[in-house]
Amino acid sequence: MAQSTPRDTILVVNAGSSSIKFQLFDLDDDALPALLRGQIEGIGTHPRLVVKGGETLHLPAEAEGVPGALAFLGAWLREHAGAGGLPVAIGHRVVHGGPAFDTHVVVDEAVIATLETYIPLAPLHQPNNLAPIRAIRRIMPDVVQVACFDTAFHRRHPELADRYALPERLYQDGVRRYGFHGLSYEYIARRLAEIAPEVAPDIANGRVVAAHLGSGASMCAIQAGRSVDSTMGFTAMDGLPMGTRPGQLDPGVVLYLMDQGMDVRAIEHLLYHDCGLKGLSGVSNDVRDLLASADPRARFALDYFVYRAGLAIGSLAAAMGGIDALVFTAGIGERAPSIRKGIAERARWLGLDLDGPANEAANGAGETRISTPGSRVKAYVVPTDEERMIALHTRDILGRHH
Repeated sequence: MAQSTPRDTILVVNAGSSSIKFQLFDLDDDALPALLRGQIEGIGTHPRLVVKGGETLHLPAEAEGVPGALAFLGAWLREHAGAGGLPVAIGHRVVHGGPAFDTHVVVDEAVIATLETYIPLAPLHQPNNLAPIRAIRRIMPDVVQVACFDTAFHRRHPELADRYALPERLYQDGVRRYGFHGLSYEYIARRLAEIAPEVAPDIANGRVVAAHLGSGASMCAIQAGRSVDSTMGFTAMDGLPMGTRPGQLDPGVVLYLMDQGMDVRAIEHLLYHDCGLKGLSGVSNDVRDLLASADPRARFALDYFVYRAGLAIGSLAAAMGGIDALVFTAGIGERAPSIRKGIAERARWLGLDLDGPANEAANGAGETRISTPGSRVKAYVVPTDEERMIALHTRDILGRHH
């Protein structure tokens, strides 16, 4: 049997605390199609490779930990992807680019050293984002790696949107509103420009509030495809309540907790791990569990989430001088019609009229309009694809790098 022609590929890595999501993209095709996608789950306990639409493989004992899991993934890709060797480049999601990086960059030791200084700004994410970068530099030192930042899409904000009412020296030190989920919002902005006119007529150049609702949740004001403002700020804790994070919080609460004897690490753990939907409900941080629960605290947590989201839509609409469309994306946004319904009802005063049956039918399988034909403000469900956005940026940087 004749062997297939080897392909040049881009590997995209989106690493969490115990999992590594990946997609392999065909660099030889201008459309940049995904050849494979999956994740390595259970890192540190019982690691296994799960391929979408394919097999599940349990990793051998020597492959435990991030370096071992990545080495196993590299060997598996060489065997199954027909890539003819290692990927040409590897793109990574990195949550915080801090004040130093307003665009995506090729990784070197200096970049890694700078990104490590931002770990206190994103303690849930940054260490996990950097771990595979370090491991791959040891395993495959000659492969180009690109860091793609969740903060980059928001870095063209006007200063009015980015400042806190703090002394100038703190702003110069980098204490400012960064915003996050930028890769998701950038994908949504591009996708709106591509969607057929009957689905999203003239919205790409309009005033859009995009709602990235998942375990981490935020909203973004996008006008003519550019970020204008966002609910998240200095860290990924501000704005909407999330699975385990509180969202908007009076800083006086932190001072009170310090007066009660809690130290910095204890407060950090509380705010990142024990608040949000988990703290309010006492049941779970997962919306699916809360929707299935008969506990009134679970209902309250969901009502609180919807209430705060409604407030955020009004605020972001004010930042743009109005709103033409509301877009739901990410796990909750794409797959929880009752949450979408509650949020849309709180936006009726803006001119949004929800199409009930269309909303119930939308499940994240594709772009769906969920507002009525006569609704002044349009509403859509648009599945996000952060990995594709990373691949696109990596391809662009790879072209400049060579």
